[in-house]
Amino acid sequence: MGKRKNYSGLSHFAKQAFSEGAGADPKKGTPREPESLAGAGIGRGGAVLGAQKQLFDALALVPHYKSASEVPTHLQKYFFQRHRYFSLYDQGCLLDEEGWYSVTPERIASQIAERCRCDVILDAFCGVGGNAIAFAKTCHRVIAMDNSPTRLALARHNATIYGVADRIEFVLADYITFAHSYLARWEATAAGHPIDPGAVPKRRSIDVVFLSPPWGGPEYISRQLHDTNDISDTHAGAIDGTTNGITNGNDNSTESHPEFSLAYMQPIHGADLFQLTRRISNNVAYFLPRNTNLEEISTLITPSMPTCSSSNMPVSVAPVGDSTEMVEVEEQWMGTKLKALTCYFGGLATGQEHLF
Repeated sequence: MGKRKNYSGLSHFAKQAFSEGAGADPKKGTPREPESLAGAGIGRGGAVLGAQKQLFDALALVPHYKSASEVPTHLQKYFFQRHRYFSLYDQGCLLDEEGWYSVTPERIASQIAERCRCDVILDAFCGVGGNAIAFAKTCHRVIAMDNSPTRLALARHNATIYGVADRIEFVLADYITFAHSYLARWEATAAGHPIDPGAVPKRRSIDVVFLSPPWGGPEYISRQLHDTNDISDTHAGAIDGTTNGITNGNDNSTESHPEFSLAYMQPIHGADLFQLTRRISNNVAYFLPRNTNLEEISTLITPSMPTCSSSNMPVSVAPVGDSTEMVEVEEQWMGTKLKALTCYFGGLATGQEHLF
């Protein structure tokens, strides 16, 4: 368990390609049956898609556009960026409508994956698999979760094209429901063995959680929300923001846009999402719009926020080991265009490896 400094997935991919049974296509990287997540509390909250099942024709779900003339008008600007999203797009990569405007460009996903090297990473909102594919090249195991059966099927389809599907467990679940179930299960288990901690079954560890929740649609960068009445008193400090997707290459990054507030994150307030996640792992990478209010990000780290314990005992509300913990904000650029921000917490931040 832990951070993997010099781990490369290439040796595993080569070994797997030559160890497949007769009839397996090494180019397709026939995936193996993933380890069950039942012990992690997923049984009720979601279903693991069996990797041994023959990959059905995902083209029955969405079309694979080959020319701009086939693409709906409102998606054409994204189609022109298709090779930035998936360099192997022409080999059959598939995206649904939401995927076209929300998938992380491949080079950005690769940069994030380098920063998140570890044994087990949870991609909490995997979408069509852009980040999960990159994580599979730097992490030993990837848990790719999404609440859409279609997007999860597309993610598996795309991962198969990249030859990394055997490194990813595809889980159909709502992340919020899963997180509460995961935490409650192990808190209850630990509470039942207060005297003999050794009797507590070891929780399946998740080293890093990557958060890339819905931002509110492709108009997040330009549509300001004027109604602040829905912001709760708990987050009264949140400023007016905007509401969702990664902008395409035609945007002007020098334009002034209303700041994005965590209060408009989906499906719950962005601060609540972060605090819930920190009870699973202290190491969180938070992918956010480029116009996110940085003051809100800085307030996510407080001495009394819920964090993940370092043992098998239940999580508790306690300070992170180092009270001077900082958050590192990395700008994600494509050429001269600022696309997004990735905020690294815990041991993912440079200089804080001791917190991993």
